[in-house]
Amino acid sequence: MAKQSWKPGNMVYPLPAVMVSVRDQAGQDNIITVAWTGTICTDPPMAYISVRPERYSYHMIKESGEFVINLTTRDLAWATDYCGVTSGRDVDKFAKCHLTKEAADEVSAPLIAESPVNIECKVREIKELGSHHMFLADVVAVHADEKYMDETGRFCLDQAEPIAYSHGTYYSLGEKLGTFGYSVKKKK
Repeated sequence: MAKQSWKPGNMVYPLPAVMVSVRDQAGQDNIITVAWTGTICTDPPMAYISVRPERYSYHMIKESGEFVINLTTRDLAWATDYCGVTSGRDVDKFAKCHLTKEAADEVSAPLIAESPVNIECKVREIKELGSHHMFLADVVAVHADEKYMDETGRFCLDQAEPIAYSHGTYYSLGEKLGTFGYSVKKKK
């Protein structure tokens, strides 16, 4: 199989497309869409987002030291894109996208009620790495929508139809291929 050699770049795709809600010290709220996000570790629970310093939400996160990662779904795809291509300097994204603010437990930034999972974060460290600065954060609370719980109490995020982002395109996640450890599981 022939492969082309390209200059160095970010090719880790697909990525989660999340809406990050923020509140500045004056009480102004905004939403920024981020695809550069993920888990850092489980103990202590930590996550990160990477944001360009010129983005409107950047100073809000840096000053408050808080944000909420809101997972996105097929139903939230339009709002996810809109919140990534418009500036909070110019428009109230909560109002424009008909999104509901919900009080968080541990941070001042609001949750997005329509999101199936909200992850409250407090910034531990900011890494100024180049085009983007990475906000390394402690996860201080997680909210999961009860409508995606099955009869055993297991959270079924697949029922919310989460979306992913790859090279400028949003995708819904497809069929289940297996579960963790299925490759070594003994057959009955």
